[in-house]
Amino acid sequence: MDNTIQFIANYGDWKAIKKLKIEEKTDPRAVMEFLASLGMGLDRKIAENLGKTVELEKLDAALKELPKGKTEQEIASIISEVNSRKVGSAIKEICSKPELQPKEQKELQQFCRVYAMRKALSECGLSVDYSSVDVPGMGRLKKTKV
Repeated sequence: MDNTIQFIANYGDWKAIKKLKIEEKTDPRAVMEFLASLGMGLDRKIAENLGKTVELEKLDAALKELPKGKTEQEIASIISEVNSRKVGSAIKEICSKPELQPKEQKELQQFCRVYAMRKALSECGLSVDYSSVDVPGMGRLKKTKV
């Protein structure tokens, strides 16, 4: 059997088929670039579906009230604020859905915490994923980043 990485998505308006055949001569960088492109698409769809599940606008509003900054101290403060009671309350509120079991609500809260941290750190100009890597041929994907 060939060494390959395959990804197929046929979900709503998201149609994607990505394949990479890995041979002995395949450069590991090609594998990294391929996986980074998959990751960006997956991250975008996770955030999109999270927004269909909970009212992310409320969390975004809480995040907009956080201080901005780029210094080490400012970023430490922002991280602390993301983990604060205020942001935590917004997360708990949007994830408290009576139709969900407590474990499902907890899972949603975890997704929201990751969303909040990624968004807050991105606002500081920090790279929190591989979307900031300048990979030739991935410019189109970067333009659609959430």
